[in-house]
Amino acid sequence: MRGTLVYAPPKRGKLRDVPLDPEVSAALQEHMDRFPPVEVTLPWLTPTGPKVTHRLVFTSSIGAAIWSQGFNDQAWKPALASAGIIPAPEKGERYAAAREHGMHALRHFYASVLLDAGENIKALSLYLSHSDPGFTLRVYTHLMPSSETRTRKAIRSMYEAASRARSRAA
Repeated sequence: MRGTLVYAPPKRGKLRDVPLDPEVSAALQEHMDRFPPVEVTLPWLTPTGPKVTHRLVFTSSIGAAIWSQGFNDQAWKPALASAGIIPAPEKGERYAAAREHGMHALRHFYASVLLDAGENIKALSLYLSHSDPGFTLRVYTHLMPSSETRTRKAIRSMYEAASRARSRAA
């Protein structure tokens, strides 16, 4: 029964809570106003599992659950190719089967944005549902901003604050 959609918990069966910015919440609400969530019934965990109904925020054009591979091949990768991020396939060929070109890349994008903003590894590990922050550090260390840049910024901020304090005192 391979090829049957099922509901299942995310990666490794771990649920996670992730902070949601009001801007993202507003964008999701706008999407749901334009495209109301659709009730979809699928089996739980296995193709023969009990049927469960959930309201899906993102569905296909006919209101059905989205197949990740179909979405990757028909929407996501063509958008990346159109933006010049990945090469377009030759006529009659499929896009390269590279994990970093699929939707999984959004997970890495999320991690890189948080690291660039200064989020700590322990919090990122929790958001990504890694059991060990050391694993998160090993996977994402190359995305961390250079310590030299942070050092220069910290020292510059200290000097600017001291300069403002001297100006006010004068």
